[in-house]
Amino acid sequence: MPYSSHADHVRLTVRLTPGASRDGLEGFASLADGECVLKARVTAVAEAGKANKALVALVAKSLRLPKSAISIISGETARKKILRIDGDPEDVSAKLLTLGGS
Repeated sequence: MPYSSHADHVRLTVRLTPGASRDGLEGFASLADGECVLKARVTAVAEAGKANKALVALVAKSLRLPKSAISIISGETARKKILRIDGDPEDVSAKLLTLGGS
């Protein structure tokens, strides 16, 4: 699974494709190194943090959480990012499982 539960949050590994034709989450996938990630794409370009903001908004909307509950803790300028999602880890994990099947 591309996420890990902690005391008050969940960490989610995402592979972001900016400049796509549409916004969307494409489910879980394995990278060449075997790491599992949630694949996401956004129409925003990777310029001045626009794609990162679009990713946070997309994940927040998909999980039905406020944008303020999601922050990028690693990978600000990389395609592979680690998101911190604040909230009850059990609830967030259950919501993430539904995204993985999309």
